[in-house]
Amino acid sequence: MRDTPPAGRGVAHSEESAAGRPPLLHGLQLWIALPEAERHGEPRFAHHADLPVVRDGTASVTVAIGEYAGERSQAEVFSPLAGYEVAVPGGDDFVLPVREDFEYGVVAADGSAVVGGALIAPGLFAHLPVGLREIRLSPAGGRRLARFFVIGGVPFGERLLMWWNFVARSAEEITGAREDWVAGRFPEVHGYPGPPLAAPPLPPVPLKPR
Repeated sequence: MRDTPPAGRGVAHSEESAAGRPPLLHGLQLWIALPEAERHGEPRFAHHADLPVVRDGTASVTVAIGEYAGERSQAEVFSPLAGYEVAVPGGDDFVLPVREDFEYGVVAADGSAVVGGALIAPGLFAHLPVGLREIRLSPAGGRRLARFFVIGGVPFGERLLMWWNFVARSAEEITGAREDWVAGRFPEVHGYPGPPLAAPPLPPVPLKPR
């Protein structure tokens, strides 16, 4: 993660390959829910050209969010969080120490891999509850290198409602956000040549926070 734009009360953006690059991208995009006290603030943008990297045995840990082994990311956070890209050579297991008061999620970024003894296929997300002191990460299938992305934090404690590209606390907020999008009240994305995405119809059943 190199760009950290707190979306605040709402942000519009485009996702395109840079000029001269292939149209297909391989990456991971994360959006972190803001606590109630912060979610109505002005949207901002920050770019971090370099992230700290820790060599831990044969593995390397890039600190995208939070702190690891004395190295801290510059990414701004609004609640206790951790985010690491962990590269593990084939044939090795890596035991990542974690905070017991955090819950964690792990994505295998380059093909199937093993997380805590369970095989995780590409596109799946392994959820690990609070109370753990470590997470064991292992390459699978004889691969020479496995990359994992590990995110963690104190359980959020607020119920969220997610629909399409909107995150809110109530169905009324989602409806209002959709109306603002359709009416063009979100900021313009300068330099993007195409039209905005069309918002789909709202579902026929009421939306409920989780």
